[in-house]
Amino acid sequence: QVQLVESGGGLVQPGGSLRLSCAASRSISSMSLMEWHRQAPGAQRELVASITVGGATDYADSLAGRVIISKDINTNTLNLQMSSLKAEDSAVYSCHVLYRGIDYWGQGTRVTVST
Repeated sequence: QVQLVESGGGLVQPGGSLRLSCAASRSISSMSLMEWHRQAPGAQRELVASITVGGATDYADSLAGRVIISKDINTNTLNLQMSSLKAEDSAVYSCHVLYRGIDYWGQGTRVTVST
């Protein structure tokens, strides 16, 4: 079992930055895949960024250059640094991990980009 708790969401102005975190209840060092997803109202959930056990990263085209995914195995935390935020980035951001063949999801943290 893995519990995931996201934090760091909130209201930010266009062009601003946020850092999201996802705390895992157990060691993340062997988790084969860790991801951030987002879902805007009325839209399908979409992949934002991913990081493998070896540290390889991948990003959605719409966010490439504006987000950085990272993980801290000392604190068992997955992070997402977002910058140059746009109104269309407003969504609930959730972390997902694949651990021993099982998918685990957090509850999500809401990001609102607005004046």
